[in-house]
Amino acid sequence: MSHVSFDKIIPGSLRPIPFQLYAEDYLNLKIGDMQANQILKQIEFIKEIDKLKYIVRRTKLFNSDRPENDAEHSWHLAVMAIILSEHSNSPIDVLKVVKMLLIHDVVEIDAGDTFIYDLQKSHDNTEEERKAAERIFGLLPSDQANELIAIWEEFEEQKTDEAKFARAMDRLEPLLQNVSNNGGTWNEFGVDFDKVYQKKQVINYGSSPIWEYAERLLNDSVEKGILKKE
Repeated sequence: MSHVSFDKIIPGSLRPIPFQLYAEDYLNLKIGDMQANQILKQIEFIKEIDKLKYIVRRTKLFNSDRPENDAEHSWHLAVMAIILSEHSNSPIDVLKVVKMLLIHDVVEIDAGDTFIYDLQKSHDNTEEERKAAERIFGLLPSDQANELIAIWEEFEEQKTDEAKFARAMDRLEPLLQNVSNNGGTWNEFGVDFDKVYQKKQVINYGSSPIWEYAERLLNDSVEKGILKKE
């Protein structure tokens, strides 16, 4: 059963005295049963996605040897989308893109992170990820669950302008990180230019100007010796 913590201030003292009350009891005192149930489901989802902070990616933070976690990654992509949205190939709903990026990796709470250059595991929308989406988003009230599952599916299917721009952000960030770390995971896992180029060229579907910039970075990385070209 969920709890809500409160603080009482004792007169003459600045130190709060904590006490707990069952969340269900508190909500029922204040609002109707239907709204109380809605809030409790939303809080359960909010607590569940905290686990995203423990999903560690292969890519390191900028100019760092510390691996990035999924929550940091999702936040960074969302900010990137806001800042770079003017460069989209087509007009886009920026709020929808932000939602897409903030929740696109939530399924990894159950399914785990798949390294983009892992040749042993499929990068498609797997049954494992589908079950994860239904379980995690299913914690929410049905209307919100259905909305977020639909947005997650849209990102995976890569058919809309929003999904294509979101994918461009998803592929750009680790490229920038690896350049800042003198090759980063490219060198760590022996990934050559052709493999990187193949994965990164989808940026062009979302933003041709950003792809031109990214392509220059890749070629510059080869010249600097931080990305090997066979």
